[in-house]
Amino acid sequence: MLGPVTTGRPTRARTHRRPRSRTVRVLLALVAAAALLGVAVVVVPMLRPAGPRPLFQMPVACGETWQLGTYPGHDDYDVDLFPTEGDAWGRPVVASYAGTVTVAGINGSLGGRTPENPQGPRGRGGGYWVKIDHGGKWETQYLHMLEPPLVKVGQKVAQGEQIGRLGSTGNSGAPHLHYEQRRGWDKVETHFDGAPSGITTDDREYTVKRTSNNCPAVS
Repeated sequence: MLGPVTTGRPTRARTHRRPRSRTVRVLLALVAAAALLGVAVVVVPMLRPAGPRPLFQMPVACGETWQLGTYPGHDDYDVDLFPTEGDAWGRPVVASYAGTVTVAGINGSLGGRTPENPQGPRGRGGGYWVKIDHGGKWETQYLHMLEPPLVKVGQKVAQGEQIGRLGSTGNSGAPHLHYEQRRGWDKVETHFDGAPSGITTDDREYTVKRTSNNCPAVS
């Protein structure tokens, strides 16, 4: 006589699988919630309106006169700064406004242009560079510096504090400072000491001279 015949999976196996399925669903829900929270932490602050524009000063020493310029293909709002007197190599690059350093390193590749070999091979990108967060969704960027920055990520800097030295690293044809002001994700026209630079588009070559008022506060 044949014993009892069963078909399908044992009941015990099914009861074991159901708790596992519920556990997986709970874990997936937790992961999704954590991902949404992470996105919100990053995106929500960027959706808030920007704060008032800080009173940015030129990123060079007090009292020095520099040429600000752009050229076709440079990109809108980008400013190149060249000193009008003296050697450009190694000039101090200073913070336009107080803030926190968020980037201090290499953008692209350095190339080989130095004071000893000014016609050396170009690199790529911005070379040695620094980015400073000034709060209220405002930041500044400083590119093509000669040497590793004098500041580190997370460091608080004061307006006028030296952050590096002017050079020609990265994709640069001559020693100068490439400078940008940004509001949130967007580049904007640079203002120095409350006055617009006049550099808005790169559809033509444009230069203007300005004297730095990035001077120590009078106590």
